[in-house]
Amino acid sequence: MNNVVGFIGLGSMGLPIATNLVDGYKLRVYNRTPEKAQSLVNKGAELANSPADVVEPGGVVISMLANDQALEEVVLSEGGILEKLGSGGVHISMSTVAPATAQRLAQQHEQQGSYYLATPVFGRPEAAAARKLWICLSGNEAAKERVLPLLNGLGQKVFDFGEQVGAANVVKLTGNFLIVSALEAMAEAFTLAEKNGIERTQVAELFGQTLFACPIYQNYGRAIAQEQYEPAGFKLSLGLKDVDLVLQTAQESQMPMPLASLVHDRLIAAVAKGRGEIDWTGLALGVSEDAGLK
Repeated sequence: MNNVVGFIGLGSMGLPIATNLVDGYKLRVYNRTPEKAQSLVNKGAELANSPADVVEPGGVVISMLANDQALEEVVLSEGGILEKLGSGGVHISMSTVAPATAQRLAQQHEQQGSYYLATPVFGRPEAAAARKLWICLSGNEAAKERVLPLLNGLGQKVFDFGEQVGAANVVKLTGNFLIVSALEAMAEAFTLAEKNGIERTQVAELFGQTLFACPIYQNYGRAIAQEQYEPAGFKLSLGLKDVDLVLQTAQESQMPMPLASLVHDRLIAAVAKGRGEIDWTGLALGVSEDAGLK
């Protein structure tokens, strides 16, 4: 593939991913807040004035954006990437968005002769920095083959879910649903222990080493047990956005998801109380409040 890579979106996930690219590629970056690009510019990246300016016609552009609206603006608005990307270009979209959004954008790319790949990731900012992401991938086979070496350099494994472009986004939403359900379960379990005079951290340590010896229960469990919800690795407001997408996709699929509805209400309550900027483990505050502990 061409050695020029464009990168759009330098938030908590985008910045460490882009940092891992700057040594191996000629990197052009765009962010609505240009100051966030300074560390990359210091390492040789070129700062662009618009999304279109990161594009090398026929080249590769990566986006890591907060939501569907931001992604569509970067692609379709005046100064967006779609027209300039042109024939043979590949857009690697790492954003967590609705499968329907991915399918719609893929069709619009196809009309211009370019390719849209869905590549949402699992992992927090520290995993991104350490190239330890788990990457889900779906879309055109030839485009995937072209960019696979790049993706392999950003994570510990790429999971290919076929040519149906929205498939990787469905998988991402199911994963985030499983995580947020675990957060609620741990919050309830640890609070039940606390109400009965048992130290929360002891319970988290037991289960993190035995029945649930996996990163979600170990790392998130530690945060919930210690009630450490800042700084946010993944903002609670973004968690609510993702559960909104889960329920939207479930409705379109005629799939009842009562547990998703429960955690959705928990997250809405947290945002209503002004907690949208803390980590999504902070939903556990609502559990403690319901139990009369806060």
